[in-house]
Amino acid sequence: MIDHGISRRGFLAASAGTAGLLAAGRPVFAALQKPASPVTLNVVDVAGNLALTQKAIENYRKAKPDWASRIVFSKAPAPELPGKLKAQQDANRVDIDLVLTGTDVLSAGIDQKLWVNLLPERAGDLPKLSDIYLEPAARMQGLAEGQGVVVTYYPSGPLFEYAPERVKQVPKTAAELLAWAKANPKRFAYARPANSGPGRTFLMGLPYILGDKDPKDPVNGWEKTWAYLRELGETVEAYPAGTTPTMKALGEGSLDIIVSTTGWDINPRVLGVVPKSAEVFAVENFRWVADAHYMCIPRGVSAEKLAVLLDLMNHLLTPAQQAYTYDEGYFYPGPAVKGVTLAMAPKESQDAIAEFGRPSYDKLIADHPIELPLAADKLVQAFRRWDEEIGGRKGK
Repeated sequence: MIDHGISRRGFLAASAGTAGLLAAGRPVFAALQKPASPVTLNVVDVAGNLALTQKAIENYRKAKPDWASRIVFSKAPAPELPGKLKAQQDANRVDIDLVLTGTDVLSAGIDQKLWVNLLPERAGDLPKLSDIYLEPAARMQGLAEGQGVVVTYYPSGPLFEYAPERVKQVPKTAAELLAWAKANPKRFAYARPANSGPGRTFLMGLPYILGDKDPKDPVNGWEKTWAYLRELGETVEAYPAGTTPTMKALGEGSLDIIVSTTGWDINPRVLGVVPKSAEVFAVENFRWVADAHYMCIPRGVSAEKLAVLLDLMNHLLTPAQQAYTYDEGYFYPGPAVKGVTLAMAPKESQDAIAEFGRPSYDKLIADHPIELPLAADKLVQAFRRWDEEIGGRKGK
């Protein structure tokens, strides 16, 4: 993932008995048990989410030093974390308190029973999520099966990003994209879906674009998709392990078209990894496949830390803290909570999006349906099949 800068945040109007009501002009958090002494929290990010939430998490420590004395941040490759966490749990030595993840590790963790059940068990310690979330974010919450809480959301993709000085005939359909890739071998690529937001969005978006039998069933409903990916794969030199190498390759000129999303289009151009002049396109029959980041608590975390983590979740779902998630466009727009506007974000966020955002995204979002990603078990199946049948032909 890209190393982005910091993020930005704030304040929430939430639900009965939980966070976000105003008292004396200050936020009131859920009535959770304060720890006997401040705790140290270890937060692991496998999705690039700290670009959106780190400042907000640090704001929590500053606001409640008697709850959290120190917060340690680290990043890990998504495919490696479930195995590491399982080993810690088997040894009864869990040292990870909070995981910030996309649907990939969320799904793997549900599959392997790595996460604490938060809903409905802890519903009274959290905002009433259905009341505070944007409608697609509320639908994304359903994918967590009660084992994670959405913290950021965006419509995602799949979009295609290209160098206009090198691509003169922009494909308008999936068939035209395949024809372009065959005519320009090794000039198109995407990253391994199990470790790439754009990669997995492309994987899940293709069944809609191609008119497959059942876009929600990668085993029995994706006949056209798997055939297309195999044929497209004949033109691809390699599938990078993450998204960042594809962005660098586009910027350096070794690739001409890559798979992207709204955030992966905006943020690398802000950072100068990709030229500002890069353009994007969507193909015929395009539908958004939404994406979100989740807060997940591993099984084995102490009860005392669990209370602090739930309190932190309340804090992160307030509109003021959500406003930081606009960041520099990495997960554009970013907020999962209703009523959080760009005008509430820090000036650097507003400036970055004013310069590098695309007004066309508002129309694309308005004009095309927003679909949910695959359910956890189906996503695991899709990753496994892609790794075996598509990525396995090339290595990663």
